[in-house]
Amino acid sequence: MTIGIDTMVKIDGGEFAMGSNDFYQEEAPVRRVVVDGFWIDPFQVTNDQYAEFVESTGYVTGAEQVPDEALYPGASAEDLVPGSLVFQMTGGPVDLRDYHNWWEWTPGAQWRHPTGPDSSLDGLGDHPVLHIAHEDAMAYCAWAGGTLPSEAEWEYAARGGLDGKRFVWGNDDPQETEPVANTWQGRFPYENTEVDGFTRTSPVGSFPANGYGLYDMAGNVWEWTDDWYTDQPGKLVEAGCCAPADPRGWVPGGELRYASAGYADSAQGVEGRLAPVHPPILLPVPAGRPASANARYRHQPPWFPPHKQTGGAVAR
Repeated sequence: MTIGIDTMVKIDGGEFAMGSNDFYQEEAPVRRVVVDGFWIDPFQVTNDQYAEFVESTGYVTGAEQVPDEALYPGASAEDLVPGSLVFQMTGGPVDLRDYHNWWEWTPGAQWRHPTGPDSSLDGLGDHPVLHIAHEDAMAYCAWAGGTLPSEAEWEYAARGGLDGKRFVWGNDDPQETEPVANTWQGRFPYENTEVDGFTRTSPVGSFPANGYGLYDMAGNVWEWTDDWYTDQPGKLVEAGCCAPADPRGWVPGGELRYASAGYADSAQGVEGRLAPVHPPILLPVPAGRPASANARYRHQPPWFPPHKQTGGAVAR
């Protein structure tokens, strides 16, 4: 399969205010960043699309594989089985500092069985594919003839031209009354009023597009970027005179990890952007097994200077 430009959205390059001073500390400080132009898919990758990839290639995702016990010394045999994390609503208020309270390690959970081994994709063909690790997203993009966006590219596209706003739709938060994205409504994680009409995922494109014609750039599921993670993004610009071009998150002496992006829970006052690939979940769970990470691939036209890509993805 090769990505067709006619199905993608062209994003002209430019400068924008990246990050936030209002939510997670690793988002701060807000800094000016420059990105080159690129093309990006308007929708998150669906179950039907990922099934086409798997049928064509025979690819097996990380969540479908038995973990290497050498990577998890001390883990019990019953935990060293294929699986992933699944969100579970709690019976009442819990400590929100500990996400173990609502993310549950679930043997048998994977993209074909999103909530556990007894679940299926019936009626979910147009919903975003879940339980996709970074390497799974990169493999899909390579097959499709593209690659993942950098975090800066993704955020620039997500903002849709609204530079410096709190959310992808602006500064106001209508999520409890007239939702414009699939996020949590009510008291997290035990009361979901479902004002947006959905308990879990929604079909891609169920809510209005942003200013660039892109859908679900907030809410529904997390999305992967091809980038390094740092909790000190400000150091990337401290020594510079100008806005950095498509920064990749590396800080000398810092910890290097890929980052995922794309989830916003405005009902909780959170505009989520970064999450490590190796979270310290329930036991250490095999690396790169997020419960709801998705891929949105991009395509770089030949008339733009090539970006340096990591992970072996194809950029055109």
